[in-house]
Amino acid sequence: MFEVLVYMFENYVVDNVQPDHNTLTKELFAAGFDHSEITDAVEWFNILEAMASSAGEGLSASTRIYSEEEKTKFDTESLSFLMFLAQANIINLTQHEIVIERAMALPQTSIHLEEIRWVVLMVLRKQGKTKDFLFVEDAMFHEDQPTLH
Repeated sequence: MFEVLVYMFENYVVDNVQPDHNTLTKELFAAGFDHSEITDAVEWFNILEAMASSAGEGLSASTRIYSEEEKTKFDTESLSFLMFLAQANIINLTQHEIVIERAMALPQTSIHLEEIRWVVLMVLRKQGKTKDFLFVEDAMFHEDQPTLH
């Protein structure tokens, strides 16, 4: 299902293209995706859209303690990346919770850095946080590593 989400994001969300459900399903099926994966991905995006539109400015400062299920599903790099984004005020605590919830809804047994970056991109884009979205996109796709002196 994750591949369908990325495909939808790259081909529809980024360009603000919103085909009707039947057209979207036909296009995704023609692109080679399985019907059940398409249904799950569309539902995943619908939930994200509902969460993103109803989210306020953010929760007040608090300490986030990850559940055992979350610590099992997320690798260390992905949790570190989320903590970095929160500490750098790229995502607020509400967005952090949306990212966690949507990542936990993915069917795979583990979430790695690449998947969490995509989920963050999707959340920020859905909330219209273009500047923050571009920062994360640059962090995701920029290959150069800084030189430490």
